[in-house]
Amino acid sequence: MVFSDIFFLFIFLPLFLICYFAASKTKIKNIVLIIFSLFFYAWGEPVWVCLLIFSSVFDYFNGRFIDKHKGEKKAVLGVVISCVVNLSILGVFKYSGMIVSGINGLLGLSLPVPDFHLPIGISFYTFQSITYVVDVYRQKAKAQKNYFGYLLYLSMFFQLVAGPIVRYSSVAREIENRDIKISEFHQGINRLIFGLGKKVLIANSMGLLATELLTFDKAPSSVLAAWAGVIMYSLQIYYDFSGYSDMAIGMGMMCGFHFPENFEHPYVSSSVTEFWRRWHISLGTFFRDYVYIPLGGNRKHQLLNIAIVWFCTGLWHGASWNFIIWGLYFGVLLVIEKTFLLKVLDKAPKFFGHLYLIIAVIFGWAIFYFTDVSQLSSCLGAMFGANGLALTDILTVSKLKGSLWLIIIAVVLCMPVYSYVSKVGERFAMQSKGKFVFVSVVKIAVLGLIMFLSVISLVGDTYNPFLYFRF
Repeated sequence: MVFSDIFFLFIFLPLFLICYFAASKTKIKNIVLIIFSLFFYAWGEPVWVCLLIFSSVFDYFNGRFIDKHKGEKKAVLGVVISCVVNLSILGVFKYSGMIVSGINGLLGLSLPVPDFHLPIGISFYTFQSITYVVDVYRQKAKAQKNYFGYLLYLSMFFQLVAGPIVRYSSVAREIENRDIKISEFHQGINRLIFGLGKKVLIANSMGLLATELLTFDKAPSSVLAAWAGVIMYSLQIYYDFSGYSDMAIGMGMMCGFHFPENFEHPYVSSSVTEFWRRWHISLGTFFRDYVYIPLGGNRKHQLLNIAIVWFCTGLWHGASWNFIIWGLYFGVLLVIEKTFLLKVLDKAPKFFGHLYLIIAVIFGWAIFYFTDVSQLSSCLGAMFGANGLALTDILTVSKLKGSLWLIIIAVVLCMPVYSYVSKVGERFAMQSKGKFVFVSVVKIAVLGLIMFLSVISLVGDTYNPFLYFRF
C-alpha cells in the first residue's frame, strides 16, 4: 500500500481518521495508530511485519538497559549490541546477495546467492532504532518506559516506508501527549494534497518520460534523448521523494505530530555542499551526527571522514555497485569543494555555482539511475555524442513538446515559488475580510483542482511507481 493509491486515499486514510478522532484519549489514539500502522505494513509485508516488531522489542529493552546503566561500560555494550544487530539484519536482507555475487565473481566460485525479498522501509526504521539507542546513551533522549510508545514511534505509517527519518527526541513528548489544532489539521490536509500532486501529476509524468527515453538496447536515440532522459529522472526523483515527504509531514500534522522538513528546494543550490544540506535532510543529519562527527568530523581526518560517510550513503541507497559509485562521486566532489572549490565559487557570480551544481547533479542521477554499468557507460557516452550520435531525433522532440507545459511547471516549482506566493497571499488576506475570503476561496479551489486531477490520473493511469522498495 502506498500513499498515492486510491484504496489508501479513499478507504484506509478516511477509516483511520474516523477511528483516530473517535478516540477521546491520547492512549487510545496511540492504540488506533499502532493497529492501523501494523495493518498498513502487513498489507504489503505480511511476513516481515514480524521483523519490524522484533526490532521494536529488541531496541525497547536495549534502551531500558542503557538508561539503567548510564555512565557505565555496560551502556556502551548496549549501544554496540544494538548497532551490530540492527546493521546485521539490514546487511542480511539488503546486501547478502550483492556480497555473495561479488565473492563468486572475484574467486570464481558458485556459492548460492541469497534472494531475500527486501522488507519495505527496513533502512528507515533501522536507522530510527539506531538514533533512539544512541540518543538514550548520549542522554539526549529519555528511554521510553512504555513498549507501545516505542512501537508507535517505530511503526507510524506516515513515515515508515519512505521517511523522513524521525528522531525519537523530536516526537517523544507528542507520543505521550499532543494537541491537535484545527489550524494545523487544515495545514496538514493542504500539505497532503500538495504532496500528492507533486507525486502523481509531476513525478509520475516525468518518470514516464525518463523511462521512455532511457530504455534502450545499445544507446539513447540521440544526444537530446540522453540529456532529456536524465533531466526528467532528476525531476522525477525530486518530486517523488519530496512529495512523499510532504504527505508524511502533512498526515503527521493532521494527527498532532511535527516531523522535520526533508527537502528545501535543493535544485536552487550553488554547490554540492549546499545541495546536500537541502536534499533528504533527515538522512544527511543522520550520517553527520552518528557517523561523521563520531569519526572526528572537521577536527581530524576530515577528507577521509567525508569519503567514509559517502561510501555509506551510497551503499544505504541500494545493493548495487552503481550506488556505491554514486556515493563516492559525490564524496569526491565534496572533498574538492572543501579543499578549494567553495572559495572559488564564493568569489564567482552566483550563476556559475548554480550551473556547476545542476550539471554535477545531473551526472549524479545518471549514475543513480542505471544499475547496469554498461548502460550507464552508453548513456554518458551518448550525452557527449559518442560514435557520431545525432544531436536530436524526431520522436524525442515530439515527446518533449507534448509535455512541455508540465516540464516548465516542474522546473519552476523547484524554486521556492509556492512559499513566496503563500506569503504574498497571507499579507494580502490580512488587509481586509473580503480579501481574506478571496484568498481562502482561491486556495481551496487550487487544492481541489490538484486533488481532482490527481485522482483522475490515478484512476486512468497504470504508471504509478514506488521508488523506495529498494530502501
